[in-house]
Amino acid sequence: MSDVTDQEDLPPGSPPELPTLDFSTFVLSIIGSAYVHLGDAPSPDGSEEQNLVLAHQDIDLLALLQEKTKGNLTGDEERLLDQALYDLRVRYVEVSKRS
Repeated sequence: MSDVTDQEDLPPGSPPELPTLDFSTFVLSIIGSAYVHLGDAPSPDGSEEQNLVLAHQDIDLLALLQEKTKGNLTGDEERLLDQALYDLRVRYVEVSKRS
């Protein structure tokens, strides 16, 4: 069963339902935001602009979540957070060297 309602099941003109929010979805949204701020992904309006201050804040937020949830995550959630932090930190260093 899907967590998202099919668009055709909704009344005309109604906004689509969002996927169920869980820890992994929340972390993935912060990861996506970080990549937008690093200039590696377009923003929702389609523009691509780099903001290293906001990218750093996204990475710090993920590190805070890692610290505060230590011992309370599933293995998959812990791996997602660990890998995301590693990848984003490496990418941040690469991008900041070019700027």
